[in-house]
Amino acid sequence: MTITIEELFDTGLERYKAGESPESLIPVFKEVCDRSPKASSAWICLAWLYLLDNKGKLAYTAANKAVKLNPQDPQARINLALAMLETGQKGLREHIDFAQQLIFVNEEWKEEVKNSIEDGLARKPDWKSLAKVKKWLFEE
Repeated sequence: MTITIEELFDTGLERYKAGESPESLIPVFKEVCDRSPKASSAWICLAWLYLLDNKGKLAYTAANKAVKLNPQDPQARINLALAMLETGQKGLREHIDFAQQLIFVNEEWKEEVKNSIEDGLARKPDWKSLAKVKKWLFEE
């Protein structure tokens, strides 16, 4: 019996929440993206895992795809900005500003983004780019 995309995605998310390493989860989310290339949430997760695993160029590619699929998702924008920071690219401010506007109008998104940032810093405490993005989003 073939596992559905939804089951694969949900299982991957559960494994992530249980503390499994990004390295072991990347193939799971790559498969979801391969099987369902228009699923922006899968690309967002893949980009995040690449960022946690210090794979900036791969994160940039995945985050860029997520933003193209769903430009209104603040986490997609934040991941793209992070990947741009990690790879030394310019033009990330527009993504930060847009994400800031999105979370300003939606309290639920704001909480999700805050939780995501805290999770990222807990998993990778010395993540300077994420600390910078957190400051830009919430302290300026």
